[in-house]
Amino acid sequence: MAATSSSDPRFATRRRTAGWVTAVGLAVLVAAIAVAWSWRARLPDPVATHWGVDGTADGFSSLSGILAVMLGFGTVLVVGFGAVTLLLGHSAVTRRIGAAAVIWSALFMSLLTLGMLYVQRGLADARDADGIGGVLLVAVVGSLLPAVAAGALVPGDPRLPTSDVVAADAPRAELTAGERTTWVARAGAGPVVGVGAAAGAVLLALVVVMVTRVWALLVVVGLVGILLAAMLRWVVCVDSTGLSIRSAIGWPRIYVPLDEVVRADVIEVRPLRDFGGWGLRVGRGGRVAVVLRSGEAMLVERTGGRSVAVTVDGAATAAGVLNTLADHARRT
Repeated sequence: MAATSSSDPRFATRRRTAGWVTAVGLAVLVAAIAVAWSWRARLPDPVATHWGVDGTADGFSSLSGILAVMLGFGTVLVVGFGAVTLLLGHSAVTRRIGAAAVIWSALFMSLLTLGMLYVQRGLADARDADGIGGVLLVAVVGSLLPAVAAGALVPGDPRLPTSDVVAADAPRAELTAGERTTWVARAGAGPVVGVGAAAGAVLLALVVVMVTRVWALLVVVGLVGILLAAMLRWVVCVDSTGLSIRSAIGWPRIYVPLDEVVRADVIEVRPLRDFGGWGLRVGRGGRVAVVLRSGEAMLVERTGGRSVAVTVDGAATAAGVLNTLADHARRT
């Protein structure tokens, strides 16, 4: 895929999105530091920075030390996800995920740090601080909802239709002009990936309960588990409107209109090497992919230098149908 020039309007869209979310994220961190510093006269010295499984404080640091860690680690996360949004945000779905990750990182770090310090205000000795299970719950939930809202605020991709015919060497299906057809398949992760994901979710739930002793956090873990399960089951549909790839719960959904299809082909995918894992992924050049297993996948090059891939059985048939429908639509 060709690189996008910094003067290209599409790059400007990515730059604006990355710019405002990074600025907001850094502003949140700075505001949190200012609030924490304003409490310094009411905080013990040193302050507690770590709590054991029994809920008692067992790690300590100076106020300036904990704020430096929050600012440093938070800045790395905010700037890192902002850079991903800028460099790989060719498609709206990537920009939305990047924006949400920036805001979540900034708010989670800020709320967690402020909550840890808040429970110590007025104490002479930080060892007398209460547990922070409730603080962790507030940090997780309080950062999640604004992050989702930030992702929703990112505009979708502008329409970029093309009238160019699909290349002659691209796969085709035997369909007559005007013939209506629909190709549908379900794509799912293999048993190893599925069992591994389920085991990871259960282990996470156990760790959360053992460390925080806040049962309400199981609701959050459960929601994450549902989303994870949805990411491992997708429905792929090719019809007269274009290509639709949606998760088992209907969201996320990737849609490529027929008049934005440049060509569809079949490629071989290796999840770790090509995309760093399984699920909804972003690869080199901002390529969006739904990766559920190794093997054949349909790759759809679309206008605007974008592309999407999905591992699905019958990828060659799907690519042929999509190319043929795109050709017919442009010749009518």
